[in-house]
Amino acid sequence: MASSGTRRAAASAAPTLAQTVAAPPRVGEQIQRLRSERRMTLDDLSRAAGVSKSMLSEIERDKANPTIAVAWRLTNALGVSLDSLFAQQKAPEAIAVSGPHEIPTLSGHDAKYQLRVWGPIELAGKFEWYELTLQPGGALVSNAHEPGTREHLTVLHGSIEIEAAGTTRRLKTADTARYVADEAHAIRNAGKSEAKALLVVIHG
Repeated sequence: MASSGTRRAAASAAPTLAQTVAAPPRVGEQIQRLRSERRMTLDDLSRAAGVSKSMLSEIERDKANPTIAVAWRLTNALGVSLDSLFAQQKAPEAIAVSGPHEIPTLSGHDAKYQLRVWGPIELAGKFEWYELTLQPGGALVSNAHEPGTREHLTVLHGSIEIEAAGTTRRLKTADTARYVADEAHAIRNAGKSEAKALLVVIHG
């Protein structure tokens, strides 16, 4: 028969229920990050998914859990699979490498721009960076972001025009503009050839 000391040692070595049961995924937080990454407002996602804005707000703040039907509509509107929404977060790798096919790309065909999302999803809505490509005549026109948000744009090649706070400035290759983004603003190709820039967004 095992001694009381042996039983205590075995008990302390055995995993507790809290240790063996995984915490549920933070679905609301993931939805908010995906929405921010796609530069969608609550209204945008609400309309696209057919989910009320008030319900969406509750879900994002983890005040309410979406039904499978609601989660399915949200993931369809966000362009991700339902199972990825409920996937558990893995511990970060020491070096995580993403291939070109894993980088989300937003295309505004009529507006003649392409926005490659270089920033990781966990920083969406806080600190984001993009590679912006503008065809001749192309423009990325944005509504106001959160109060205090600023953008930093460096022209990699071509000529770009920035319009913000009622002011317009023209930039050439290697120029950097820093400007307010908590009101409507626009980035335009001011030249006759393709233009490319690094765009960093720091949310307020």
